[in-house]
Amino acid sequence: MMDKLRAALLGLPRRYKRALQVAADLLLVWTALWMSFIVRLGFDDAGSPVLNHPWLFLAAPAIAIPIFIRFGMYRAVMRYFGNDALMVIFKAVGLSSLLLALVVYWYSNHATLVPRSIVFNYWWLSLVMVGGLRLVMRQYFIGDWFTTAQYVPFTSRDDGLLRVAIYGAGAAGNQLVAALRMGRSMRPVAFIDDDPSIADRVISGLPVFKSRNIQRMIDATGAQEILMALPSASRGRRREILTYLEGFPLHVRSVPGLMDLASGRVKVDDIQEVDIADLLGRDAVPPEAGLLQRCITGKVVLVSGAGGSIGSELCRQIMGLGPTTLLLFEHSEFNLYSILTELEQRCQRESLSVRLLPILGSVRDADKLLHVMKTWHVETVYHAAAYKHVPMVEHNIAEGVLNNVMGTLHAAQAAMQAGVANFVLISTDKAVRPTNVMGSSKRLAEMILQALSRESSPVLLGDSHNVSQINSTRFTMVRFGNVLGSSGSVIPLFRQQIKAGGPLTVTHPKITRYFMTIPEAAQLVIQAGSMGQGGDVFVLDMGEPVRIVELAEKMIHLSGLSVRSERNPAGDIAIEFTGLRPGEKLYEELLIGDNVEATRHPMIMSAHEDHLAWEALKERLGQLLTAVAADDYGRVRQLLRETVSGYAPDGEIVDWIYQQRRLEP
Repeated sequence: MMDKLRAALLGLPRRYKRALQVAADLLLVWTALWMSFIVRLGFDDAGSPVLNHPWLFLAAPAIAIPIFIRFGMYRAVMRYFGNDALMVIFKAVGLSSLLLALVVYWYSNHATLVPRSIVFNYWWLSLVMVGGLRLVMRQYFIGDWFTTAQYVPFTSRDDGLLRVAIYGAGAAGNQLVAALRMGRSMRPVAFIDDDPSIADRVISGLPVFKSRNIQRMIDATGAQEILMALPSASRGRRREILTYLEGFPLHVRSVPGLMDLASGRVKVDDIQEVDIADLLGRDAVPPEAGLLQRCITGKVVLVSGAGGSIGSELCRQIMGLGPTTLLLFEHSEFNLYSILTELEQRCQRESLSVRLLPILGSVRDADKLLHVMKTWHVETVYHAAAYKHVPMVEHNIAEGVLNNVMGTLHAAQAAMQAGVANFVLISTDKAVRPTNVMGSSKRLAEMILQALSRESSPVLLGDSHNVSQINSTRFTMVRFGNVLGSSGSVIPLFRQQIKAGGPLTVTHPKITRYFMTIPEAAQLVIQAGSMGQGGDVFVLDMGEPVRIVELAEKMIHLSGLSVRSERNPAGDIAIEFTGLRPGEKLYEELLIGDNVEATRHPMIMSAHEDHLAWEALKERLGQLLTAVAADDYGRVRQLLRETVSGYAPDGEIVDWIYQQRRLEP
């Protein structure tokens, strides 16, 4: 019945709602005025105020209602009634009481005397009634009468909602509580906070527990989940908290970070799974503005692979650095459409003057690359287009070589011919002493740029006229490890497997990887690309490597579940080891040798590594192309081993075409 009445009231047209509010305030003003006489004179003659002072009962609403209208009290939405609305009521009631006092003072000389205390009584009674009614109606429309009286005797109830505790009793935590009460999908039951000044107190109707008393909080409230409302906490601090929370059988989620909230991309009640970057616990180093702007601000910039994980984040960050034109070069129509739509919306939202040019094309098309760079007078290229999935490339060797090696060669030669000033290659830690085709192809791509950087006027591969090309392009390479959330990343896979009830699949119990967030990697790529003189291999500081099995265990624990193992056969989710995939290494490295030195940025190192001269490398590339065209993958492997230092393939060739041909009679 109450729910139907609530729905009916909420469904009324706005003008009817305002009319009901005006009528209610009219009755409240009369009631407050009548009660002010009762408080002063008692109940002995309750009807005399109306009989003796009828003019006063006409004047009070005639003064109050127009002031209420003028102060916007009938524009406020009851469900979102807050402290600012209470202040408006205080001002409006105070002004109406003051004007009524003037009327009483003026009129009392011509009629029955009105006691002075009546006006004061009218003022505080009106505040209580007008403000109180709106607070009561807010709770009614929210549909939660007992939210702020949760621990008052005889008011507790089990409504079937998920019971959650909020870690952080600050502004974000209180906003989250208000949003959850409004949405009615979860029931906040407690705060957890490390501030001793608010421990064991009540905020927004919820008790505040110290972090060391989480088990007591669980026992007292029945909390099933913890929501972290610490958007401004450092990653190191969040890691400490998450490590501590692993010991409790609670699903841990969080509200977005401070920058996401400030930018308007998300709201405080956009609850999400715990950011794996918080588990790594490493805070990003503030960027240097000069390095960010050097190759971008006021320039024409092209990003190849613009729809990929790194490419799209590069585009987002480049947008904010003021290029005149940003060319999005991508072979996937869907990926190109997705990033273009996002960037166009941002342009409109932030009134950016960047010209966006979406270009469908492949880096294997040398003529297309040259035409695009010349037509738009490109000044800076970020080459992120590549095949990066190790087992996939291992099974498709030709595509890996053509895309990663020849695609980089075509882009670099086109940049030289078009007079591009800066060319930055996005490389990988898998290029260091590779055991797979993907890693060796990326190292070969690095070697192409190293070789071209040493030549002032090289003859380009494929130039039948044997004409030297003046080289004015500064080539740099940036090498880093895995990025969290990229396509093919283990993190989204683990989330899906946990959601499905497991098991989580890990290739080997000892496998480790370096991890970095995509935004941090893109930011460092831009800064590294602005350093060096040409031919530099920059290596990003990835922190400490992470054991994948430990990462899997943390994700299970923070989902409120337990790991099923021999020691805990009753656990929720098992971890299965599937064995290393073709070409996969247990450990990744960032440096081939020890010849490394620091740069002006604490997170970027410069590596000096051996490479072939351009003419010798050009001959090897020609042989590699011939072998790929003939599907001679034994020869491809041999050439890669001879060219790429440290390439040690593990196992037989697993290319699909190669295997099929071996089976044919």
